[in-house]
Amino acid sequence: MRPVRPVRSKQLPAPIVDSLALAVVESSDVPLVLLDGGMVIIAVSVSFCQSFHIDPTTVAGRSLFAIGSGEWDVPQLRSLLQATLSGDARIDAYEMDLKLPGDGVRQVVVKAHTLAYGRQASRLMLAVSDVTEARLASQLKDDLIREKTVLLRELQHRVANSLQIIASVLMQGARKVQSEESRTHLRDAHDRVMSIATLQHQLAVTGFGEVELRAYFNDLCRSIGASMINDHDQIALAVDADDGVATANASVSLGLIVTELVINALKHAFPGDRRGRITVIYRSEGLDWTLSVMDDGVGMPKGPAKAKAGLGTGIVEALAAQLHASLAVTDNQPGTMVTLVHAESAAASAAGPPAV
Repeated sequence: MRPVRPVRSKQLPAPIVDSLALAVVESSDVPLVLLDGGMVIIAVSVSFCQSFHIDPTTVAGRSLFAIGSGEWDVPQLRSLLQATLSGDARIDAYEMDLKLPGDGVRQVVVKAHTLAYGRQASRLMLAVSDVTEARLASQLKDDLIREKTVLLRELQHRVANSLQIIASVLMQGARKVQSEESRTHLRDAHDRVMSIATLQHQLAVTGFGEVELRAYFNDLCRSIGASMINDHDQIALAVDADDGVATANASVSLGLIVTELVINALKHAFPGDRRGRITVIYRSEGLDWTLSVMDDGVGMPKGPAKAKAGLGTGIVEALAAQLHASLAVTDNQPGTMVTLVHAESAAASAAGPPAV
């Protein structure tokens, strides 16, 4: 590639002190301008003239603020360059709008620093970048991300609504069938679909960043209670959580676990007209956290009446493994408590120091 040759002022003899600066301008493909202490152009790179539609034969010995159609004569830029030359400021990345005749407004970034050699007069080196296309591309990317987020939330709402319709059809079928076994299976399917529908609604509300779990669990339990508790004076559903947060992916698993455990308690802990309370408890410290769902119901069956693990239990166990959490079921006397413990710090201590 042919070296870029600067345009030099015939009125300003190039002293030896400028030779290094001129060589930098000459060898650079970046739009560069070398100014003297009076903001008069000593040299410019051809790339500068090409980028900003400047006739290279008209710039030698002229003030930066007089070239072109005067578009560089911006008070803020003039003030910053003067301050930089005097040592009172430094321009690392000054962004400004440059109104080019016939080319509209361009967004440019100006960097400037002084070149001082002994007792010689200071020089000012400017590097100017046109970032218009980059800014437009970034804005377009942000717009696309926002549009994608809106569409995804709309899809989640639609999926949740469709699941609720399916759940209602399953419940209607459960009322019509004669077989008690078939009725039980249809009701279980209804509960499972409703739990997913509830979670879908909450996902659409919480977004895709970090999720504040107290508000998330409160909204989730409020939705479950509205759809599955007929008498809120008979059965209460509450949340006791700290200010812990989780990623969107982790919150999905936690939400499914809470939904499964709460629905299980509603189905089995309070037979007949028994009154009671279900509480979702969440505590966190650093990377460690504990999630519990407890009730004061009839407790776990004992002896020969002990129930076999169902689909809900399998789902909770799989999700606990996915979250690297241990799962424990205890007799709460009265009632039952299911607890998940994620002990990241304990696991790190057990693993010992990293290998060198």
